[in-house]
Amino acid sequence: MHLDQPLSDKEFDELDNFLMSDIVGDEGMTMDALHGYLTAIVIGPEPVPLSEWLSNVWGLDAQEEPKFNSEKQGERIINLIARFMNEVAITFEVAPKEFEPLFCVHEWNGKEVIDGEAWAWGFWEGMKLRQAGWDTLYDSPLAPLLRPIYLLGADEITEEETLLVDDPVKCHKLAIEVEAAIPHLHQYWLTRRTSGVTTIRHETPKQGRNDICNCGSGKKFKKCCGTEPTLH
Repeated sequence: MHLDQPLSDKEFDELDNFLMSDIVGDEGMTMDALHGYLTAIVIGPEPVPLSEWLSNVWGLDAQEEPKFNSEKQGERIINLIARFMNEVAITFEVAPKEFEPLFCVHEWNGKEVIDGEAWAWGFWEGMKLRQAGWDTLYDSPLAPLLRPIYLLGADEITEEETLLVDDPVKCHKLAIEVEAAIPHLHQYWLTRRTSGVTTIRHETPKQGRNDICNCGSGKKFKKCCGTEPTLH
C-alpha cells in the first residue's frame, strides 16, 4: 500500500483497535492523541525521523516495541501510522484550510462539547521532540496561541491554571482556540522550517539493519532501503 493513500474507515478502526489493545502500554496514544502528535511533527521546526518518534506512540519503556503477534503485523501497524501521518502532511500541503484536529465529541448537560485534551496532549508531546525550536515561539507575537495547547495538553499545570480546565465547557472553548491556532503555527514554521539534516547526522544514531526503516514502510531497514542493490 502506498504511503500517499489515506486510511479507509476499516483501516482507521484497525489502527484504533490496536492502539486500544493490551499489546500497547497503558500510556500509549489513542487515535486523537496520535493525530495531535503527528500534527506537531508535520508542521514543526524541522523533520523528525520515524525511528525517533515512533517509540513514544506505544507508551512503553524507551526503545521498547509492542509484542506484535508477528513481524507482518508490526509492519502493517507501522505502515498504517506512517500513512496516517502522511494524510496530515498532504492536507497541510494541498488544502491547509481544510485541516481539522481529531477531537472527540461527547454530551454534557444536554449539549455537545468538544474534548480536545488527548489531541492537545499528543501535540504537546510532539513539540517536546524539538523543544528548542518551539521555544522560539514564546518570543514571537504567536506566543498566546500556545497557551490553550499547554492548558489542555501539558502533563503539569499550576493550581490556578487547573481552574481554567475544570469543566467540559471551559475545555470546549480551549479546544476551539487550539483549532484556530494550528493554521497560524503551520504558517509560522512554513517559512522557517529547517531540513533537519545536520541534526540527524550528528544526533541520531546510525540506522541499524534490524531497526524499522525511516521511510515509513514499516519494514526492517535490511528488508527495505538497506537491501543490497541487485546487479543486472
